[in-house]
Amino acid sequence: MIAITAKQKNHLFTATKFLVVAISFGFIIHKVRSTEVLNLEEFIRTIFSRGIVSGYLIVVFLLFAAANWCFEILKWQTLVSSFEKIDFKTAMKQSLASLTVSLATPNRIGEYGAKALYFEAQDRKKVLLLNFYSGAIQMLVTTVFGIIGLFYLIQKFNLSLSYEGILIVGLIIGFLFGIGYILKEKELLFKGFSIGKIVRFFKNTAFSIKLKASLYSIIRYIIFSSLFLGLLIFFDANISISEAYLLIFVMYFLVSVLPTLFIFDVVIRGGVAVWLFSYVGVPELTVLSTVFAMWLLNFVIPSILGSFYVITYQPTIR
Repeated sequence: MIAITAKQKNHLFTATKFLVVAISFGFIIHKVRSTEVLNLEEFIRTIFSRGIVSGYLIVVFLLFAAANWCFEILKWQTLVSSFEKIDFKTAMKQSLASLTVSLATPNRIGEYGAKALYFEAQDRKKVLLLNFYSGAIQMLVTTVFGIIGLFYLIQKFNLSLSYEGILIVGLIIGFLFGIGYILKEKELLFKGFSIGKIVRFFKNTAFSIKLKASLYSIIRYIIFSSLFLGLLIFFDANISISEAYLLIFVMYFLVSVLPTLFIFDVVIRGGVAVWLFSYVGVPELTVLSTVFAMWLLNFVIPSILGSFYVITYQPTIR
């Protein structure tokens, strides 16, 4: 067996960090240069056609995107406080670095492992569960608002419902809940994890922590939905605010239940958004420009910032 010296391990670790960042940047550059959902030159030309107003509005949009991430970081800081106190800067480092690492993974699942690396080994199961809970409450908020939007969409445009389909979905959900109840104490996928243990973990988490995390999720949802609306208007969408919000709710719900790689994320969001907003006559270019701008503001820019924390990451040794 070939022994690896500490210096060689350090070089290998540094190379791995740069490789992760290179892969992430590679995905971003590939998507920006080869996106088929929008002509990049046309997108840039549309922005600069607004003149000096464009500059002021871009600052406003950047502030909205920053607020979105601030509340996501506050949510993570709050959840981690259930077992360890961390400051906002530390929570930001963990959140942005994990975003960068997760870019090339389906539904950003790599975020789980990346955040866990910032904690001691005995706490990493808690971190995985808290990250799952963070995503789950955000998904719950998305689902509640999305169902409200769906009712509007169905009534407004007289969309037909398949009652057989609803029955089948209901039976599948009931079946899954039944299987979950039967296997609640069985270890699933990972050693030490069972449905029963997961439920007990969240029951034992302080109510104040769960409440604050839920409020941050709602505020964050309102912020990025409002940012989407602002961008729609910026790109000349002629639509009422109430109608736009309800369609945005449906869009986020639909794209949230579709498993995707980051590289296809903007394509799927664009397709769903174009389909939904076509009901109210919003031009395809306007919708695609909005989706692309949201992608840049909420994923690309934070991941570029997160790359610094990936490169400067050092293993947790206490």
